[in-house]
Amino acid sequence: MGSDLSADRTTGRLPDAFLRPGSSSFVDFLAEHAPDRLPMNRVMPVGVTDPATLAPHATTIVALTFDGGVLLAGDRRATAGPMIASRSIEKVFPADEYSAVGIAGSAGIGLELVRLFQLELEHYEKIEGSLLSLTGKANRLATMLRANLPMAMQGLAVVPLFAGYDLDKETGRIFSYDATGGRYEEHEHHGIGSGSLFARGAMKKLWRRGMDAEAAVHVAVEALYDAADDDSATGGPDTVRGIFPVVATVSADGYQRIEDAEVARVAEHIVAQRRERGHLA
Repeated sequence: MGSDLSADRTTGRLPDAFLRPGSSSFVDFLAEHAPDRLPMNRVMPVGVTDPATLAPHATTIVALTFDGGVLLAGDRRATAGPMIASRSIEKVFPADEYSAVGIAGSAGIGLELVRLFQLELEHYEKIEGSLLSLTGKANRLATMLRANLPMAMQGLAVVPLFAGYDLDKETGRIFSYDATGGRYEEHEHHGIGSGSLFARGAMKKLWRRGMDAEAAVHVAVEALYDAADDDSATGGPDTVRGIFPVVATVSADGYQRIEDAEVARVAEHIVAQRRERGHLA
């Protein structure tokens, strides 16, 4: 039976667990007092032979640095085998004021992991009275992924891409991971997910040192466009339904999501350019 962390209905008091000094890690707090609420401790339903069919899969995420920050972007498609499970899922989220995270892999587990990571960073800030360093945030996410390894081994893997603005170094930084919790710092640009091979090839040609945020948005959208062109699990800009990639920047001014209207304008410009060059055949 799971632990109950809700307030006492008769007195309105919080349980004693909330009132005792403890770790600045919210994940450690849950592991001690309500381990059943951690996504990595879920029990697989009996009789499931292919756990990957339980949840849609999120696909392509890209990240790139620009002069003054870092950008993170993701397509909107989720797949379940050969089927399109969702055309408008969001895979890029703020982790806190100065960082963002995108997910590829099992969408349901990934979304829970993101929410838990957001709580982890918020809890640390409240307990310690200061922001965790960007490297510290990247390490916390690695620890959470390592704890999810049993689920990953059963086919429910989540692979995030983490990016943020380092307030100490005054620059944007990118971190990638593997399903075991391995953490790797990337430089300039990176991509994950089924369409990442094509997206990374596009960024290698388009990325330029010293480009501004506007140019970075164009590179990210074009990279996702190339990924969608060759990978069926990656969704391209959908002008009919008005569905466009989620694009966000992180700089000294904090996390900022780019408006859909601006992303649509960039996508339409890319399509017009390719039509003019005869690249849409």
